[in-house]
Amino acid sequence: MSAPALAAPAAAKPKRGVGGIVALGVWIAVAAGLVAYIASVWNPSLFTRFGPSYLSGLWITVSLVLISFVCGAIVSLPVALGRMATNPVARTLAFVFVYFFRGTPLIAQIFLVYYGFGQFRGAFETMGLWWFFREAWYCALFALSLNTAAYQAEILRGGIESVPKGQLEGARSLGLHRLVIFWKIVMPQAMIVALRPYANEIILMIKASAIVAIITVYDLFGETRQAYSRTFDFQTYVWAALLYLSIVEALRHATNFVERRLTRHLKR
Repeated sequence: MSAPALAAPAAAKPKRGVGGIVALGVWIAVAAGLVAYIASVWNPSLFTRFGPSYLSGLWITVSLVLISFVCGAIVSLPVALGRMATNPVARTLAFVFVYFFRGTPLIAQIFLVYYGFGQFRGAFETMGLWWFFREAWYCALFALSLNTAAYQAEILRGGIESVPKGQLEGARSLGLHRLVIFWKIVMPQAMIVALRPYANEIILMIKASAIVAIITVYDLFGETRQAYSRTFDFQTYVWAALLYLSIVEALRHATNFVERRLTRHLKR
């Protein structure tokens, strides 16, 4: 008669380290100090004076990021396909595009567009494009779109290459057209994998968009600089930080919601 099987020992609960408790206490102290500071320097008249400007700058920031992200997504598709192409010319051109915009600072790219393209004003006037490149907002939109297109191309390429080869082989065995396979089988699965990286890219764009204030685009950070230059009150930057944080938190929760909806079939 065999001996009864012994039950597996219960897994030991991980103990909270002292370092984690100290770090948590530090962050709680910082948050409490920030709340106390805001409460001590709160100036309702100052908020009333610059509140509309902050809302205007917030709208410019959100619209600039969203439009440039969509434009970058459109550009990223052929770039990602070029990165995976067998044609050496297409693969090289796509690699150079991604390498340049991922390897150089965003502020340098914005300066190249805003100041550099102004050297070719005559050529742009001949082509009827000077109306676009003479405006700081459009220059910022152009630079941000190309920058995020390079990052999105790599995100999209990684998502496409993560789709199992068996999916493609099965679709081909059914006689499906290549476009049907790409849009109906490959892309839906690639988007699930790329959802988090895309959300991270938007968050990075929101924070990086503050650079456009240097070229006289009055986004949220640009309005913050204006408010501080007129009051020399540090709380103007605290307001901006809280608004940026609110945008990021809203985006994070939206990403979690979309991810739960898209992966319902993967959970039991």
